[in-house]
Amino acid sequence: MRIRVILSALGMLLVTAVANADFQPDPHSFSQPDQVVIDHLMLDLEVDFDSQALTGSVTLRLVRNQPDAQQLVLDTRDLLIHSAEVRTEHDWVKTQYWLGEPQQGLGAPLTVELPATASQVRVRYSTQPQASGLQWLNPVQTAGKQYPFLFSQSQAIHARSWVPLQDTPQVRFTYAAKIRTAQGLKAVMSAENDPDDQDGDYQFRMPQAIPSYLMALAVGELRFQPMSERTGVYAEPSVLAAAAREFDDTEAMMDATEKRFGPYQWGRYDLLILPPSFPFGGMENPRLSFITPTVIAGDKSLVSLIAHELAHSWSGNLVTNATWADLWLNEGFTTYLEGRIVEDIYGKRRANMEAVLGYQSLLEEIRTTESSADTRLAIELDGRDPDDGFSDVAYEKGRWFLTWLEQQFGRERFDAWLQGYFQRHQFQSINTMGFLIDLRTHLLEPNPGVIGIHPVRMWIEGEGLPADHPVPGSDAFEPIDAFRQQWLAGNSGLDQLDSTKWSTQEWLYFLNNLPINIGAQRMAALDKAFDLTRTGNNEIAHSWLKLAIQNDYQPAYARLEQYLIKIGRRKLIVPLYEQLMKSETGAEFAQKTYALARAGYHPLAQSTIDEIVNQPAAE
Repeated sequence: MRIRVILSALGMLLVTAVANADFQPDPHSFSQPDQVVIDHLMLDLEVDFDSQALTGSVTLRLVRNQPDAQQLVLDTRDLLIHSAEVRTEHDWVKTQYWLGEPQQGLGAPLTVELPATASQVRVRYSTQPQASGLQWLNPVQTAGKQYPFLFSQSQAIHARSWVPLQDTPQVRFTYAAKIRTAQGLKAVMSAENDPDDQDGDYQFRMPQAIPSYLMALAVGELRFQPMSERTGVYAEPSVLAAAAREFDDTEAMMDATEKRFGPYQWGRYDLLILPPSFPFGGMENPRLSFITPTVIAGDKSLVSLIAHELAHSWSGNLVTNATWADLWLNEGFTTYLEGRIVEDIYGKRRANMEAVLGYQSLLEEIRTTESSADTRLAIELDGRDPDDGFSDVAYEKGRWFLTWLEQQFGRERFDAWLQGYFQRHQFQSINTMGFLIDLRTHLLEPNPGVIGIHPVRMWIEGEGLPADHPVPGSDAFEPIDAFRQQWLAGNSGLDQLDSTKWSTQEWLYFLNNLPINIGAQRMAALDKAFDLTRTGNNEIAHSWLKLAIQNDYQPAYARLEQYLIKIGRRKLIVPLYEQLMKSETGAEFAQKTYALARAGYHPLAQSTIDEIVNQPAAE
């Protein structure tokens, strides 16, 4: 959708949509969908673990937005292109193609010549081992230790490293696939999966149109366990039962979300539990969310991540940000929905605790962000890696903006608008101006006198948080604040703290709000009282290990080394490396540990941490 922006004499922002099929420029894609756009693709690939390559073809069905268009431009990164063909009226014929010069962060454009009668393009190609959107694991790096594992991570612009396509979230397509693997390995995709199929020759169909970043593939020793009629878990055999127990509230989450925000429109909702090298908490690939095993805590205390990835089935997958500068439309909406799901399933007490933790994380993000312009919701990403937009600003500031709107209009009216928003824009990509059109047309104008467009603009265009932003609170945290103050003042001992029934959220609040430098003596006392160095909860361990680095608490460093080698989730390991690099001895430990850990990290984690540990330690 192309948007026309008009400023009235009073300076009020008026927005009107231009009803046409045009696409806005995407600085992160070479493709030209305003000329020719893909609406369906067919993959035919063989998985070769020995060469760490996918080899085969992609067939692209074309829609000509310009009838006289003579070229199709595709996004690629590190792909080996073998040939290109076009489907004319009667047959497939060879056609000319050109692979352009690589550009930093974007890869290289692949231009295919189109005869006037061409309706499809087929590109034969191979991936390379360094593909940024694929991780190839050897058996030792898996839970079962017997079979290799492969998984993709296409967001934001990494789909182009394993498929030549129009890699922009404005372009949506259906897809089908044939994937061939070695015997004993199962392939799954963000598509219709058959849990009983184990023959090494797999076929997939994705009937709903998705953007490229939601196309996903995984191959490994996978088994399936249902959790309800429309939910289940794929995982390695040794992980499967624990994952199914941990996440068996998924159906209840789906029911709660459907009641509030409209029907789930993707058929099944299954989870794939990946090895711990997966660089994210989760990835919302439709029909099959990819999930880190680090949230299997044994007590369901970290399953808000499942609520988040499920919520993407409405916000992000159903209604998608048109460019990565509009990421908050995906992640802010989803973080808001996550909170609502947690409240419905686990109660307001837990939802409030998680809201406070998220709010504190946002305040720290705003405080430490180098450019204040990056604290706006819609940020400028031209000339930058779109991964730079993935911060707590998009997630948490977006969430508090929607919470503020809910407070202005009341939950009933706000929910009605939000459900309508998902219905009006389903299976479409939308930008921030499109959001403003919808908000003004369907919420602000039907409810005159509540708020105008100006405070809305301040949330989107302003830096940091508006003065009247919501401030969350939690009664559960008040006694923690009181005890912490007494203990730090020397007026209470740890034996007086009854933490036996503390939730993960209470532990995180306690640890995250301790002074940075509490000293080795207090660290030892905490460890002796609560055995924090050996905690099996990965989120609590992260907070504790960061505190250990800040206080040079050496008894925790063996666990720190093991933690950094075992886990590849960027949220958990990047802050630890950053903290280590603030001292000379810490930098030495970081570089030594990273040398052991790097081969097991995903390329996305490697690129991030390469920049951290290769810089000199802070003075």
